[in-house]
Amino acid sequence: MSGSGGGGFHPRARTAAFALAITLSIQVFTSLAATATSVLAPEIGRDLGVAPKLVGVFVGLIYAGGMTASLASGGFVERYGAIRVSQVSVVLCAVGLAMVVGYAVQPAMLLPLLVVAPVVIGLGYGPITPASSQILARTAPPSRMALTFSIKQTGVPVGAALAGALLPGLAVSLGWHTAFLAVSAIGIAIAIVAQLARDSLDAHRIPGRALSVAGVVAPLHRVLGTPALRELATSGFVYAALQVCLMSFLVIYMTESLGYSLVAAGFALTAANLGGIGGRILWGVIADHFIAPRTLLGLIGVGSGLCAWLAVLFSAAWPSAAQIAVCVFFGMTAIGWNGVQLSEVARAAPAGQEGSVTGGAGFVTFGGVLVGPPTFAMISALTGGYRAGFAIVGALALASGARLIARHRK
Repeated sequence: MSGSGGGGFHPRARTAAFALAITLSIQVFTSLAATATSVLAPEIGRDLGVAPKLVGVFVGLIYAGGMTASLASGGFVERYGAIRVSQVSVVLCAVGLAMVVGYAVQPAMLLPLLVVAPVVIGLGYGPITPASSQILARTAPPSRMALTFSIKQTGVPVGAALAGALLPGLAVSLGWHTAFLAVSAIGIAIAIVAQLARDSLDAHRIPGRALSVAGVVAPLHRVLGTPALRELATSGFVYAALQVCLMSFLVIYMTESLGYSLVAAGFALTAANLGGIGGRILWGVIADHFIAPRTLLGLIGVGSGLCAWLAVLFSAAWPSAAQIAVCVFFGMTAIGWNGVQLSEVARAAPAGQEGSVTGGAGFVTFGGVLVGPPTFAMISALTGGYRAGFAIVGALALASGARLIARHRK
């Protein structure tokens, strides 16, 4: 069928492209908001008189809020629509960032805001993936399902990269308060623009859908009680743990254990992030056309585990180019898996429940994000270095990947 008006896209293709653009923009913003405090931690700590290392607690609270909101979001997505839930989520992220600025305005509120602000940001961050899954599962062409989800998931590293590229300059020139308020303003603008998509993309909402505590935990029961979904969720737990450990500890490993300068180690992390962006798109194409998605997820897990082991072997004898190449492939695998996994979760979910089931699977995945860094830090403290941590989380990813391959080869 030809597009209306001659030479245009078919209406379904236009809808798919529009849905992808909206969900990608929202994902970029929420990732930027969740990363902003980590990027500006030295400036914020200096201004408020708190140790920058407390950013680890702040980030942990963000993900705790995100984990809870991911599980609870399904009923809200079905009742109010994915776009409406996304709009509220974006506003929550914007409000959370504005609350960080409130530290300086009301010093007496420092400790309460240190707890409340990251939780508010997390409550905004958590529902984004379930909401976008509900939209994309309905609008994406089946032959490009994995690629569509993977492109949307590039918003996570893109948002983090934008935070690293833009916020330090804004903070130096205008102050970190202004930088945070500027990001908040962008979020409000995105929420307003998203209203243009609500009539079309929220047309399938169920206004009479009841909300209850039982309804909140039902998606988790469904995920854990369905073998295919349980397999995807538990793999996501392991892969997410390795991903966040890579993002959190690569720079400190390369500076403290290998003697790299901060700039050089930062470049290695940038290389890993760029690999993650490219990997998300590449794996999406491969999953749609060449390798069964779950087998591919297994191969990605094996690859990320092997990369973690190669990172353990880094030494002064390695050429810098070889170490950067490993970091790129480490990022392609350890950061690039999400889109393929999410598209498979959406495929396995009952029709119309993609958002709630993704929220249940996301709850398990967020568990890996929460458990991974403190476990890695404990291993590092016990062993006096970072190599054992990378070796152990790499072994877990490799084992999880090998199990996926073996199950689907049968």
